[in-house]
Amino acid sequence: MFENLSERLERSFKILKGEGKITEINVAETLKDVRKALLDADVNYKVAKQFTDTVKEKALGMNVLTAVKPGQLMVKLVHDELALLMGGTAADFNVSGNPAVILMAGLQGSGKTTFSGKLATLLKNKKSKRPLLVACDVYRPAAIEQLKVLGEQIGVPVYSEEGNKNPVEIAQNAIAQAKRNNNDVVIVDTAGRLAVDEEMMNEIEAVKNGINPNEILFVVDSMTGQDAVNTAKEFNDRLDFTGVVLTKLDGDTRGGAALSIRTVVNKPIKFVGTGEKMEALDVFHPERMADRILGMGDIVSFVERAQEQYDEEEARRLQKKIAKNQFDFNDFLGQIQQIKKMGNLKDLASMIPGVGKALKDVDIKDDAFKGIEAIIGSMTPKERSNPDIINSSRRQRIAKGSGVSIQEVNRILKQFDTTRKMMHKLSKNPMQAMRNIKRR
Repeated sequence: MFENLSERLERSFKILKGEGKITEINVAETLKDVRKALLDADVNYKVAKQFTDTVKEKALGMNVLTAVKPGQLMVKLVHDELALLMGGTAADFNVSGNPAVILMAGLQGSGKTTFSGKLATLLKNKKSKRPLLVACDVYRPAAIEQLKVLGEQIGVPVYSEEGNKNPVEIAQNAIAQAKRNNNDVVIVDTAGRLAVDEEMMNEIEAVKNGINPNEILFVVDSMTGQDAVNTAKEFNDRLDFTGVVLTKLDGDTRGGAALSIRTVVNKPIKFVGTGEKMEALDVFHPERMADRILGMGDIVSFVERAQEQYDEEEARRLQKKIAKNQFDFNDFLGQIQQIKKMGNLKDLASMIPGVGKALKDVDIKDDAFKGIEAIIGSMTPKERSNPDIINSSRRQRIAKGSGVSIQEVNRILKQFDTTRKMMHKLSKNPMQAMRNIKRR
């Protein structure tokens, strides 16, 4: 999302390259470029100006250590200020109560219903909660049906009342049912409009007053840019919401909303949607986002996602197979499926320091593993378990079955064999294997 802003900021810092010290002139020149980069990213003008003024004041007021170059100091100052701009630290999310009630608000098309499903997934899988989804969009039957489909997909019950056009009653009845069924979190999905209007605001305000929610989350589409900030302000004036959710953060957007919204409405960003899958939801960490904007990656989030898919027992089983050089295509396919569960591939790559920049012009599709999966799927169970038996005739059959060329099958088999041998060597003598890699 922040690719263009990252590039512009990097160019801005180059102004200080070769400078022996920080001066008012070179700082002003650098920050003029930084401000332009922020404005081009659709950051609110007042926010961008206040941001650069603060950085300038801090830069000129610092005694620069001789070991720290001016460019490095400016990167650190901009990083720290970006993190503060977006809230400083991750905000708390209140799910205490019997049950805790969470109210969704936002315009139509912002992603409220999908986010409701993602939040239910997160609370169920990571917090051991028993959520209940509530369909209070009484105007769009498709929204109610969508919530039911999502609920079935993630194994979470959905409360709706066919024919009832009173969202306050529906929400109150849902809370009563949650108490009876021991659901400890109620997530209320409400109606949106194509634009902010008085009728919409009165209705959502009535729902708020009728259920007294623990959290009111304003869900906003990141791709709407500066309009998202203006809409957030109007909703906040009426609802005094507790936090913001940015959806479609993986899309081709300039990112100004994420940088402006915290300052304009003085409410924290609590969650960000990073893909279409129900697991593609992250708690918002301002410092980590600042890292990613400045091209430093986000290795902490990467490790956290990996740990979510990590199975200790499975890892021990694999380790034993690798040590005996018995790693096969069943194991390989399992590893691919774990990687896919971690989320959007390009988003994952951008979390690794240096990799995101290297891949900025590379189109990494989410179906990047499709060809490999087709090849493995065209193997017999015996071939998957014993890759060494795959001879020429078997390769031809696998190529026809998977719809790829024989050359592609040969390439995958060769890569698999090389990988298997390297893993076996590492398991036997890690230090020697690493020295052999370095020599190459």
